[in-house]
Amino acid sequence: MSTFGNSFDPERRLSRGCVCGRHRSQAEHDEDARRQLHCTPAEQSVASEEKRYQGVVASAVMRAVFPQDRARRTFLKSVGASTALAALSQLFPLDTATEVFAQAGTPEKKDLKVGFIPITCATPIIMAHPMGFYSKHGLNVEVIKTAGWAVIRDKTLNKEYDAAHMLSPMPLAITLGAGSNPIPYTMPAVENINGQAITLAVKHKDKNDAKLWKGFKFAVPFDYSMHNYLLRYYVAEHGLDPDTDIQIRAVPPPEMVANLRADNIDGFLGPDPFNQRAVYDGVGFIHILSKELWEGHPCCAFAASKEFVTTMPNSYAALLKSIIDATAFAHKAENRKEIAAAIAPANYLNQPETVLEQILTGTYADGLGNVKRDPNRIDFDPFPWQSFAIWILTQMKRWGQIKGEVDYKAVAEQVYLATDTAKLMKEVGLAAPTTSSKSFKVMGKEFDPQKPDEYLRSFAIKRA
Repeated sequence: MSTFGNSFDPERRLSRGCVCGRHRSQAEHDEDARRQLHCTPAEQSVASEEKRYQGVVASAVMRAVFPQDRARRTFLKSVGASTALAALSQLFPLDTATEVFAQAGTPEKKDLKVGFIPITCATPIIMAHPMGFYSKHGLNVEVIKTAGWAVIRDKTLNKEYDAAHMLSPMPLAITLGAGSNPIPYTMPAVENINGQAITLAVKHKDKNDAKLWKGFKFAVPFDYSMHNYLLRYYVAEHGLDPDTDIQIRAVPPPEMVANLRADNIDGFLGPDPFNQRAVYDGVGFIHILSKELWEGHPCCAFAASKEFVTTMPNSYAALLKSIIDATAFAHKAENRKEIAAAIAPANYLNQPETVLEQILTGTYADGLGNVKRDPNRIDFDPFPWQSFAIWILTQMKRWGQIKGEVDYKAVAEQVYLATDTAKLMKEVGLAAPTTSSKSFKVMGKEFDPQKPDEYLRSFAIKRA
């Protein structure tokens, strides 16, 4: 009965400290929630799922009967948890309530199609299929490998897909009409944090300083991508104008290594597995991990139209719960090798397991003769911090993708559905942050989401 904290544990404080009762303060709770989704998903069997529902209902009733910690703890110490549960069962129809809770919100549509690009960023969306997370929440989901981001966008907008794996800036761009007609779009969950790198061709091993990259040709997956914004940010901090001193072109991730091998590009800031695949194939080396630019940055996301979210709320909730559950499973280091095996086959990533294991475990060859270890090379945390959206909007404006006044906060709240995610994280037994925004640093520079225009004005190299 770990969901929402165990109300039947007399040693646990529920009304003080933090919202989950595990920490001495809310600040400690939020930090732990950021670093570690410490409540594991329920087991995937029917029996354990019923047990989890029983725990949710019984815990809620115990909280209602004993809203004060002192009285609850005294009662439990005097009679014990088992007797307390039996007593509650006499006073309240726990079995009936559990059945109602379990059956609430039957999906309006159980057969769903979700598009994905074959990259490790999509791990939760992909692995939720072979590992049973969708079926656990009453859905029959077909995950469909898709060629590129523009195709993902168009198929979702045309309703060929019910939802999709997208780059985290894409729902913002779609909503604002940048690169497509404006259509209200949502991003209820981040798929992965970190997990990208700048990879250079082996011929450039003597040019591991970005100041030497003038004239280089780089690939990024899409114009509206963290890859584009982080590459631009990185070279600009080294004194190069990304629009005049280098060339940046959009290349589908599966084609990046081939373009590097053919000498069509000098490097790319792209998603894995293709950074590691370039090393594995002997055509590239990893210059820097994206987490070294911004620790904990978002990359890919689970996204759906506002129409889908509002017209099929139960299907949406079940789909989001599946993704959150899978994300929590993927977050745990001990599961990473199992996940690598699950997503390696041709219908998913079509990559050697050893390549995926290097990425997911963080013990990897860098292509320069070194074996490096970084367990957070890629991580998985579903919470869509709205300050992430605000930072992305400043970069879209910085490079001329959007013009005029931008109500950063309003757009972030409309698209990044932090409240929905927090609610459903709790429903699957995970700790959720109690705020929707936070500050962070990008290449050592503090970003205050309350002052986006001031942040934008601080850059010497920009279009806006």
